Amino acid sequence: MLRLGRAGRDLLRWGRSGAAPRRGAEVLVSAAGGESSGIAEILMNRPHARNSLGKVFVNELFIALEQLRFDEKVRVVVFKSEVKGVFCAGADLKERAQMDDAEVGHFVKRLRNLMDEIAALPVPTIAAIDGYALGGGLELALACDLRVAASSAKMGLIETTRGLLPGAGGTQRLPRCVGIGLAKELIFTGRQIDGQQAASIGLVNHTVPQNNEGDAAYQRALTLAKEILPQAPFAVKMGKLAINRGMEVDIASGMAIEGMCYAQNIPTRDRQEGMAAFREKRAPQFIGK
Repeated sequence: MLRLGRAGRDLLRWGRSGAAPRRGAEVLVSAAGGESSGIAEILMNRPHARNSLGKVFVNELFIALEQLRFDEKVRVVVFKSEVKGVFCAGADLKERAQMDDAEVGHFVKRLRNLMDEIAALPVPTIAAIDGYALGGGLELALACDLRVAASSAKMGLIETTRGLLPGAGGTQRLPRCVGIGLAKELIFTGRQIDGQQAASIGLVNHTVPQNNEGDAAYQRALTLAKEILPQAPFAVKMGKLAINRGMEVDIASGMAIEGMCYAQNIPTRDRQEGMAAFREKRAPQFIGK
């Protein structure tokens, strides 16, 4: 386990023991137990600013990602809001207004690095969008592998309505979800769409009707995470790596990357277990090695 700072130790302590989170924490990490063991949750908890991407919030997200990246027990990560009606409202414009041009440039670069760190987590990530995901909030969801949204959720890269443009990866990740033409339309207009529309254009994997508790997307995300849990962890990681790296290059190079990932999986105990379970007509018991 990495040596973390004070904030990191508090995040870890709360996630593992159930002790109260440190006062004022804006990002919490929770590790599920029982049949959900292996699912970790990043809980965004900045209600007074609708989970907007302020300096403290972003710093704590970096700490949470560092913690989870090296936790071999984690097989899936779910991003969830603890603030009802909002996933992440995007940039903290009040905080941004206090920065000079150089500081803005530096902070936006840090946001871009944050989204890259989310995308680079070795295990599958799922964004549970139960409310507004606007600007940088949608860019955060786009950095996840999978997205689930409530039908009533509102999503959009609205930066052009504020005299800005997406700066945390949205111009690159949105076209990969919905195509270049539609991505341009959504960015140029700053349009907001709901969960049903997002599903129809491929922006989210699933949409569900909102429930009375306001956590329908989260519940569907958990169901999806539980579908991933029984699968061979190393094979899933290699599959994610092959897809992510392969999308960056031509198809011939992508096939070579797939071959290298497959080669790493061949000597694993999980592959041997999968073959044995097939022969013996039983469910495999994967251990991630």
